[in-house]
Amino acid sequence: MTTLITNIWLLVNTRESNSLLRGKELSDLPCIANAYLIIDDGIISEYGKMGDLSTVNRQLSTIDAAGATVLPAWCDSHTHLVFAASREEEFVYKLKGMSYADIAAKGGGILNSAAKINAMSETELYDLAWNRLQEVIRMGTGAIEIKSGYGLSVEGELKMLRVIQRLKQQSPIPIKATFLGAHTYPLEFKNDHQGYIDMIIDEMLPVIAEEKLADYIDVFCEEGFFSAKETEVICKAGISYGLKPKIHANQLNLSNGVQTGVKLKAVSVDHLETMNEDAIQTLASSNTIGTLLPTAAFFLRMSYQPARRLIESGCAVALATDYNPGSSPSGNMNFVVALSCIQLKMLPEEAINAATINGAYAMELQDEVGSISVGKKANLIFTKPIPSLAYLPYSFGNNLVDKVMINGQFV
Repeated sequence: MTTLITNIWLLVNTRESNSLLRGKELSDLPCIANAYLIIDDGIISEYGKMGDLSTVNRQLSTIDAAGATVLPAWCDSHTHLVFAASREEEFVYKLKGMSYADIAAKGGGILNSAAKINAMSETELYDLAWNRLQEVIRMGTGAIEIKSGYGLSVEGELKMLRVIQRLKQQSPIPIKATFLGAHTYPLEFKNDHQGYIDMIIDEMLPVIAEEKLADYIDVFCEEGFFSAKETEVICKAGISYGLKPKIHANQLNLSNGVQTGVKLKAVSVDHLETMNEDAIQTLASSNTIGTLLPTAAFFLRMSYQPARRLIESGCAVALATDYNPGSSPSGNMNFVVALSCIQLKMLPEEAINAATINGAYAMELQDEVGSISVGKKANLIFTKPIPSLAYLPYSFGNNLVDKVMINGQFV
């Protein structure tokens, strides 16, 4: 089926070719005013100015955008969307002044989510995750990465990854799966870190590889969790099974996670709240993407990522939600984009590029999504009438998404 979309007030991020954006390139956001777009069987086939639209094309099935701004759908490259239950009781504990250590001692934190995952059936877990996936799609997400990491046992991690595999098979949007068995240490391995690492390498990875359950391997490289050396060992084991590394790096401390990720040629290093000049320059001189998760810093009341220093140093940065029940219980990429402008001091153009084309690169989906380009999926956001592109992050409290199109069809 061929569809013509007319009277687009502003068609955003129109690109003839792909390029991972860094430095000043990130503020270059090509747009076409008063535009049209043609979609063939869910794929973008043509676009341009309304004045250049031929009379032949006017005979196509037509949708009048009626002055909407049209953007490529968001590419959310870091989520923990598969989880068993929310953790708002811990939110209240924090408001009352309880520390993370105190909450963990009460059975909270990642171990709380792990206990609930292991007690839940795969079908129940899938149903919850499917509903969350539909919710984020309605908010404009057109591609997503989902991690395991709340199983912390052979059975639990495989259960999560099989749920993600089912989501992949049913989802209308592209999904990438990441194995994050090295999220924290289960209680029974509190004093036997090597024993748990051996379990990841010897018992989890062979099954994951055999069943093709993951695209990436991730490690929480942080003080009190997995050291840089342990991270390297685990990632190299994953690499031997064909999994590319992504790393939780430098969230709480200068963990050497960035340097380790670059050394391993990781697709991305994610979080980056705590950075020094060596970490920034190491990232800037690499092809590894720095994925910023500002809503986690917002929710935890932590210092935000030094986005301006990263961009001005030439790093390639992406934006993602870190959607999870403990530290970022929201999959709303629209708020991520707004918060990145408000608190990280990113320009609207930089934030939109980081949340679309660079986010696509952080999932290696740049040939499918992330920009308005011929041959890419027609995964699109139609906004309500807005006076300018900057109004999107400026008006952060309003829902400006009018309609979402996935594969050429409105959802």
